[in-house]
Amino acid sequence: MTVSAHYSGSFSTPLSTILVHEVGIIHRDANLSSLTNNPYSLTFAIKFNGIMAARTDVFTSPDYFLVDELLTEEQKLIRESVRNYVKKEISPIIEDYAQRAEFPQQIVKQLGDLGCFGPTIPVEYGGGGLDYISYGLMMQELERGDSGVRSTASVQGSLVMFPIYAYGSEEQRKKYLPKLASGEWLGCFGLTEPNHGSDPSSMLTNFKDKGDHVILNGAKMWISNAPFSQVAVVWAKDDAGEIRGLIVERDMKGFTTPTTHGKWSLRASATGELVFDNVKIPKENILPNVKGLKGPLGCLTKARYGIAWGAIGAAMDCYDTALRYSKEREQFGKPIGGFQLQQKKLAEMITEITKAQLLNWRLGVLANNGKVTPQQVSMAKRNACEVATNITRDARQMLGGMGITGEYSVMRHMMNLESVITYEGTHDIHLLITGMDVTGINAFK
Repeated sequence: MTVSAHYSGSFSTPLSTILVHEVGIIHRDANLSSLTNNPYSLTFAIKFNGIMAARTDVFTSPDYFLVDELLTEEQKLIRESVRNYVKKEISPIIEDYAQRAEFPQQIVKQLGDLGCFGPTIPVEYGGGGLDYISYGLMMQELERGDSGVRSTASVQGSLVMFPIYAYGSEEQRKKYLPKLASGEWLGCFGLTEPNHGSDPSSMLTNFKDKGDHVILNGAKMWISNAPFSQVAVVWAKDDAGEIRGLIVERDMKGFTTPTTHGKWSLRASATGELVFDNVKIPKENILPNVKGLKGPLGCLTKARYGIAWGAIGAAMDCYDTALRYSKEREQFGKPIGGFQLQQKKLAEMITEITKAQLLNWRLGVLANNGKVTPQQVSMAKRNACEVATNITRDARQMLGGMGITGEYSVMRHMMNLESVITYEGTHDIHLLITGMDVTGINAFK
């Protein structure tokens, strides 16, 4: 049995009329224009495979401070759609893929159908035209399933589609964005190098002007999506030493993407290198509207915003798992949730989740109003990753020996978050960003 639902356009039909039937395929154009406070259109789809694995996702979202009352009906609909997708398509399979260290390639098209690629990109280029709170909620739900799944969407939307939209030509937008939005193409982002991670301005990757084309040489590493990408947005220095963005396509001679093996984290995510050996690139593939480090840093701000929401999704899943387990597991004649030390852990978990939910919501409001700063996004990313990392560790302890097995999601989240707290700026780098913002003194050098 396959059930498919497709929603598109601006919404005006009451939510109660949007039906997903148990049998067959339903395509429904729905309209929620009565939600006058939200001007954004929505284009997404859900595809559920009726053949379920034995694993059943019984997640219940914590909302201790009634944050849902701050969301619009459209935002809640988007969240529920992605949550249902995760429960049906991701949760039943993700543990197996993580154990085998294999990327579930089928999710690329699914995420495109769902509208998770470039949700804030305008509809005319294949994006969803959504607001930033909706985008954040989508990333929250995807990472609740797995950080690697959210990484796939974050890289595609924030690090590939965003720079093409913001810094690219109209021809580049029309050529690449629709295929990336639909999931027909997968993209990756090349900034980090073997010897230059937190200091990207010292990158060695460069290109030389050869008339109607340039020749690109260098290497990037720790690149999500790289092994399966059809296109890469790469940052390199020109003849003058200025950082520029280039769009590199899979079939360009001299461009290879070796897979990174042996990871204990993000095992269900595709990670690799980008190697450029005298790659000939047409000049029309250079992003024309940005020069300098502000280009890639602007992309990272978009990605960090998604991580701030996503990491809390992982934390929410671990909290829900630990809470459920504490009520079912009995020791010394009663559920372990009845012991003070376990209640302390749960109380601290829900407190930190609630604070992060409110911080993220406010961040989304600022983003929607065009007032958000990179420094505010940096703080939210750092906070979410620290909170989530601590919560996964406490949840793992509460589950005892079962916490290290694949029977529960906690250990997988715990390992994944060691990557999430590192990429897009480490915890310490983000502390320095906040420190410089409040003191006005640069402590990076």
